[in-house]
Amino acid sequence: MSQDHIVSSFDEELRDLDNIVAEMGGLAEMQLAEAIDAMLKRDAEKAEQVIENDARLDELESQIDVAATKLLALRQPMADDLRVVICGLKTAAVLERIGDYAKNIAKRTIALSQTTPLGPARTVARMGQLVQSMIKNVLDAYVNRDADKAEDVRLSDEEVDALHTSLFREVLTYMMEDPRFITSGTHLLFVAKNIERIGDHTTSIAKNIYVLVHGKPPSGERPKGDTSSYTIVESPTSEEGAA
Repeated sequence: MSQDHIVSSFDEELRDLDNIVAEMGGLAEMQLAEAIDAMLKRDAEKAEQVIENDARLDELESQIDVAATKLLALRQPMADDLRVVICGLKTAAVLERIGDYAKNIAKRTIALSQTTPLGPARTVARMGQLVQSMIKNVLDAYVNRDADKAEDVRLSDEEVDALHTSLFREVLTYMMEDPRFITSGTHLLFVAKNIERIGDHTTSIAKNIYVLVHGKPPSGERPKGDTSSYTIVESPTSEEGAA
């Protein structure tokens, strides 16, 4: 077997790994989109489909694990090639987690479909669309080895964090003003948190792409705008009592 054939075969195996990662990413993006659409339409049947489709993401992750392990064992890649394999493995693990969060959103949607509708659901959907865009851009960056685009994705998560904090306040206000919204508000807050976490995981992929291209992590911490953990909302009754 000639050296050229070995190199060509190795390159093909690396491309195959990239293709499976890209397929997995596309499915994760679609899962989130379908989960958000089901939530907006209060469509429990569609949410059930999202839950069922999560198994395909698990299958693809297993394929990537097998392919990467084979590459590491038989090819013993070094330098740039090793980073490609490691990035593929890490990206697959993150995409699997994104799929889990989309499945969790679908589960909450089934509960939400049986509760009092809540206005902030549309704000949650807007958060979801922002994160969908992040996933699409980070997948483009992965396929094209575009570190600049990956860095843009990493920094864009600040907008998602800020929206999450604003939404947290809004939903809490609804819940305090009308007890009928407590159940739906609680589920909606969990949905929003799942979307916020998907955004965080997407920035992890972006960071891995930067390392893949440059061989070192980006300098500086990404800005974080989520302050919901420290948010305090005063109830209208307590303000009236103070007055």
